[in-house]
Amino acid sequence: MDDETDIDDTLGHVAVVGAGAMGAGIAQVAAAAGHRVWLVDAAPGAAERAVASTRTALDGRVAKGRLGADEADGILERIEVATSVGDLPECALVVEAVPESLELKREVFGALAESQPPSTMLATNTSSIDVDAVADAVADPERVLGLHFFNPPVAMRLVEVVQGSQTSRAFVEHAVRLVQAWGKTPVRCRSTPGFIVNRVARPFYGEAQRLVEAGVADAATVDHVLREHGGFPMGPLELTDFIGQDVNLAVGTSVWEQTGRDERYAPTRLQQQLVERGDLGRKTGRGVYRWEGGRAVLDQPDLELAARLVGGPVETDPLARTLAMLVNEAVDLVHRGEATAEDVDTAMVLGVRYPKGPIAWGRELGFDTVERTIVALDAAFPGGRYRPSPALRDGGLT
Repeated sequence: MDDETDIDDTLGHVAVVGAGAMGAGIAQVAAAAGHRVWLVDAAPGAAERAVASTRTALDGRVAKGRLGADEADGILERIEVATSVGDLPECALVVEAVPESLELKREVFGALAESQPPSTMLATNTSSIDVDAVADAVADPERVLGLHFFNPPVAMRLVEVVQGSQTSRAFVEHAVRLVQAWGKTPVRCRSTPGFIVNRVARPFYGEAQRLVEAGVADAATVDHVLREHGGFPMGPLELTDFIGQDVNLAVGTSVWEQTGRDERYAPTRLQQQLVERGDLGRKTGRGVYRWEGGRAVLDQPDLELAARLVGGPVETDPLARTLAMLVNEAVDLVHRGEATAEDVDTAMVLGVRYPKGPIAWGRELGFDTVERTIVALDAAFPGGRYRPSPALRDGGLT
């Protein structure tokens, strides 16, 4: 499709392949926006169970006065179950939301390419797999892009619109307009490992794990510093427990592998050992912390130690290390032309609830200060993890 080709923005049919929590949520979002939606899953009965769960969730919102009964009924009436990809009607958009397996995604996209016309936009909801690798299964890859929703899709505003190297600009613009029409906030990015959020967030987890691993402070104290001094809603050790240590490790490992095993993204032994033991966090009842009733039982932080660490040598300051690495990562992504500074900041605030965007934080701290911190860390821990972005050396993104 030519980049100047207009795409019809009227309400068309939408299909979602994969009826897990993400797929069901995306289907609900599309149906709430007025689309007729088909939900399909290879597992027998999975799509029907997803519709039933959607009904329960909508009934709960009606009971709390957050949604009218007629509106809830309308959403459910617009969601139908299909038995297979081949049985889907002609759609304006198909969103793939199957598990994070490149082989499985290629299989789905190959089937969609055969059954849907060239005008159908094909989107993957992957959080870290290269869009180009998925598009290899499609004869016309210009219509393939990423639409990365965040969990839960109904509540989370952010959607990363991910452009592959062959994605048509017309499809990207159409996706942006569609996401906005669905009441979401789109951010654009190139198909870089981890996209925006999962790339920029790596240091938030990695620095905390390394500080605990090195014995600088215990997990509760590191989390306390990031919450109380940094303003983050949840400390990084608690957050990885909440997400699932296995899930967080898998995303981090994917970014590491896709960047040629760049030392900046190397997994920590601490997290690998948690996963090997099966201490995955909230879902297993134990991770870094013990979990009861879906909540972490946090250890008492060492407040004296926390006060000494913050503002002390950067090598042992959890806040200085984390902020410098977040800013460095964000600046580097913008410097490579993979996203705009505005979209990076929007993504990190909406996607992971950072108190402010890392580019804005860098301007506030001073990019020269951030560079000095990174240089000091590189001297203390040589090996490539701590290397300043060229944009920092050039005075940041002013």
